[in-house]
Amino acid sequence: MKANKLHEMSNEELAQELQELQQEQFNLRFQRHSGQLDNSSRIRAVRRDIARVHTILRERELETGE
Repeated sequence: MKANKLHEMSNEELAQELQELQQEQFNLRFQRHSGQLDNSSRIRAVRRDIARVHTILRERELETGE
């Protein structure tokens, strides 16, 4: 997912996206350990998307002075 698309989302939408990404990451890890994962590069992409969401949420938190 592109960062500019994430910047357009509200904090609530970002929190929802983060939850979905974390669930997907769990499912991918489970598939990897059970030998059912076909595309192992998706794990890395999801991990990076999670980091992007965390970064944007932290930037917004710092902007508001919290």
